[in-house]
Amino acid sequence: MSSENFYLLLKIWIAIALIMLPVLLSVTAPYGRHSRRDWGPMIPNRLGWIMMELPSLIMFISFFLLGPNQMSIPLLIFFIAYTTHYTHRSIIFPFRTHTSRKLMPLIIAVFAIFFNLINGFFNGYFFGKISSGYPIEWLYDIRFILGMILFIAGMAINIKSDNVLLALRESSKNGYAIPKGGLFNYISCPNFFGEILEWTGFAIMTWSPAALAFALWTYVNLITRAR
Repeated sequence: MSSENFYLLLKIWIAIALIMLPVLLSVTAPYGRHSRRDWGPMIPNRLGWIMMELPSLIMFISFFLLGPNQMSIPLLIFFIAYTTHYTHRSIIFPFRTHTSRKLMPLIIAVFAIFFNLINGFFNGYFFGKISSGYPIEWLYDIRFILGMILFIAGMAINIKSDNVLLALRESSKNGYAIPKGGLFNYISCPNFFGEILEWTGFAIMTWSPAALAFALWTYVNLITRAR
């Protein structure tokens, strides 16, 4: 694919995100405590998580490593950051959740698979082929330093908040309870805030239009869920 076509598709993808914002603000997605059976066939929650998140990891690794661009230390750091997040989300996190009896609509998993396939493609393809490269000097650039700090802080907040929620679900198996502790004392969804911070940091430290599109989609998906 030429760089012109790549950037055209990326602009379309960003435009779709902007269009989806008011749509998602007006619709309550049927998962989590809002899960409903009238959205079609249901699948186990854990299976759904793996199905949703794993495609992004596979697509990113494939296009990143199969591209012609030479690996550099900054690119290796980007690779580790992205794959660490999605290894946790697609393999580790689902097996830590206490949701063996919970279900989610299959259609939600299908939509998420579609999103993650595209997102993994754009980011992997950009770093593997479209990017003009990142010299070692990029490690001293303020964008890399600031972005890396935000990414690490966001991941720490996200995982810490998930731990609070997992512990709460274990102790209150008969229903939902209000989480307390950490950033839950200040904001309602610090797990979402952490993930937003992560991908904002990733977009800054890579200074990549593909990562910017991912950050934008993260805002659209998570801000509308946190309302």
